[in-house]
Amino acid sequence: MRHFQWFAAGPVPAGCDLRRLGWKLLRESEAVPQGEVLPLIAMPARLVLGEWVTLFGAAPARRRRVLVVGVDDALERARLLRLGFGDAIGAQPHLEEVESRALRIEEQIHSLPRHREVGPLRLDLLAREAFVAGRAVGLHPREFALLWRLADNPGETVGSGNLLTDVWRLAFRPETNSLAVHVSRLRSKLRLSGLDGLIETTLEGGYRLATPAVPPPAAATAQFALDGYLRFGEERVR
Repeated sequence: MRHFQWFAAGPVPAGCDLRRLGWKLLRESEAVPQGEVLPLIAMPARLVLGEWVTLFGAAPARRRRVLVVGVDDALERARLLRLGFGDAIGAQPHLEEVESRALRIEEQIHSLPRHREVGPLRLDLLAREAFVAGRAVGLHPREFALLWRLADNPGETVGSGNLLTDVWRLAFRPETNSLAVHVSRLRSKLRLSGLDGLIETTLEGGYRLATPAVPPPAAATAQFALDGYLRFGEERVR
């Protein structure tokens, strides 16, 4: 079963309610099924200004999975796409169109890019190597896989269990400390490349990249969010 999330006040409108096509609505407080990408459907006309600004200031990984509904102005939709939102459609979409666009967002997120950049760190999936200022860090395959997994969402914690499943392909926690050893080696190599402290250990016992992906400048984002917010006028719930 596929899942989706709704980001707006009030019930999901019939034209956006993917439950009618067999999807399940997942609340923000519910755990996301492992490995699943949840399209997030947002309707600006039902958001207060603070929520709208929060959505604009979200991490790029979150904005990529947002389908914005209720934007009739073509230029506004184009600007939303340039800001990194997954998609944007008008105020009266057909349910099947919403599903097709949600599935497209899933497909785009699951497709792997060749390169990822986290601050000065550049990851090359084809070479399975990391580079800093054009110089290779010198990673072994599993060290690269570990770093690539952490780079899925820079700044967000990835639990040890998830790393063992995604990188080691293990469904159980082994008796060895292989994960800690690989993290230690990876940290040492990053330190030699001038990136000391890039990998943090969290209180939950997981790991994360300390350098978040760079969002749009705060002032520009807030102004653009305000401009877009005001365009929806009387339909907005205050």
